[in-house]
Amino acid sequence: MKILFDPRPRTANEIFSEEDQRKFFSEHEIFEIDPSQADSQYAEWLPQMDVVISQQALDSSRLAAATKLKAIFNVETNFLPNVDYAYCASRSIPVLTPSSVFALAVAEIGLAMALSLARNVHQAHADFQNGLEKYGLQGNQDAELLTGATVGILGYGDLGRAVKEVLQGFQNQILAHDPWLPDGLLERNGLQPVGLEQLLRESRFVFVTATITTENSKLLNAERLEWMQPGAMLILLSRAAIADFKDLQTFANSGRIRVATDVFPEEPVPLEDPIRQTKNMLLSAHRAGALTSALQQIGKLVLEDLELISRNLPPVSCKRAQLETVTQIRSKPIEKT
Repeated sequence: MKILFDPRPRTANEIFSEEDQRKFFSEHEIFEIDPSQADSQYAEWLPQMDVVISQQALDSSRLAAATKLKAIFNVETNFLPNVDYAYCASRSIPVLTPSSVFALAVAEIGLAMALSLARNVHQAHADFQNGLEKYGLQGNQDAELLTGATVGILGYGDLGRAVKEVLQGFQNQILAHDPWLPDGLLERNGLQPVGLEQLLRESRFVFVTATITTENSKLLNAERLEWMQPGAMLILLSRAAIADFKDLQTFANSGRIRVATDVFPEEPVPLEDPIRQTKNMLLSAHRAGALTSALQQIGKLVLEDLELISRNLPPVSCKRAQLETVTQIRSKPIEKT
């Protein structure tokens, strides 16, 4: 197949293992975009392409020129609002992304964060380095167990499912809230479907794994954080825009709740940002999913679906954009330095 390849801001070396990269370039006719000539190359090459691997803007005028197009892959792994999804749907062109590749890596670091919040591992380490360590019971005044605790999962997509998997063995009652899913599906997954208020009021640990949409920006603000139990723990893993970070800092600084986050409204976080000194807040520099093994799964899933498409079969390994929901997603594109 003829494939227009423009993985920016990712690179082929990042998303493919050496073996998979050899397979990709040997089994297909690859047209690599030169960023300095991108506009002219898109105009020249799109009419010939069977597949586009790109997360650059694809409006209806560009797509209309791609008369042979069978699929679009976004290897940045977010469905961005720069594609005419309605036009793609009208032509039965699937828009695909291998977003599931990061779920387990992010869920594992989420589990580590939850345990550290519960047992204050991060602060105890810092205290030890500064000669302020507290031994035995004195060092565990606010500690509690994750095992047996009530856990809430806010958003039950790939990441929410992975969080549930890594919690196996902790004997939790797990509450879940996801307005895009029916209660029956959550129940069949061993979860108790609840409203947002009940989830926040009853959970000792809240894992925030929802994508950002037009409806949930700053969903976790002061009014809703007030629903949480004193000393409860909130682990923010998905998108910063779902929380009001000023309110998060206020509640954490006061000791009202404990917070861990891998994402921030502005990245890199400015050196002078007061979040760096916020008490009761565990900070991670958006590194949860950034593992070589996870990134190379991107190429593997793309290759699997390319093989199916070449046989006129529907893709199954990557997630397909659904017109009913994709227009509501407001994920920020990744930024790389």
